[in-house]
Amino acid sequence: MAISTSAANYDRVVPPPRRPRTADARPARKRPAAAREPLSRERIVQAALALVHADGLAQLSTRRLGQRLGCEAMSIYHHFPSKAHLLDALVDHAIASIDLPPPQLSPLERLRFTCYAYRAMAHRFPALYPLVAIHRLNTPTGVRYIDSVVASIRAVEPDPERAARQFRAVGYYLTGASLDETSGYAKGPSAAEPVSEAYIAEHCKSLIAAAPYFQREHWDATFEFGLQAMIASFERDASG
Repeated sequence: MAISTSAANYDRVVPPPRRPRTADARPARKRPAAAREPLSRERIVQAALALVHADGLAQLSTRRLGQRLGCEAMSIYHHFPSKAHLLDALVDHAIASIDLPPPQLSPLERLRFTCYAYRAMAHRFPALYPLVAIHRLNTPTGVRYIDSVVASIRAVEPDPERAARQFRAVGYYLTGASLDETSGYAKGPSAAEPVSEAYIAEHCKSLIAAAPYFQREHWDATFEFGLQAMIASFERDASG
């Protein structure tokens, strides 16, 4: 197809001639580069959380974190002496994000609120949660949170021994439920030669009947079912 060279189309085909540079012409000044945001503990924590969320906890390293932040890995050590200190900060961030129950609620409702708030934290940080689940929480942020949960249980059950056992039982339930929902059975490794659907249909009738209720859309109802059972046991202990 021929290209038109009429006056109307000339400027679309041939670029205009460059104007000769005069002696007093000065090159245009470059705009100063935008100031880089200074490195801080909070900025490092946020970048580390984003990296864990995107690639998983196993991929977190100071080298990759430095690349994400646009700095040398050694710069991170000025704020966190070791990777263990950084992991502590990530766990503290997750724990500090847990909503505390409103004081006007009854003791049992405060306990119920605490359980749901903990589960919500696990879903906010699913890739980080396996670390949160096994972390001893022996930082100031961690022990204060544990103390608040024990206090919530003591408000229902004043006996120290029974309250301690109930605290552990609540921990078992919340940790198991949160791990299962965020990174558990459905996402776990499979057998080298998994059985077929036909095999399950023939040999596992009870599993076939239960399987629909294992799906994500039933998680809330299942969590509430288990929590109701625990709360009911707390009420019985408190009244007995």
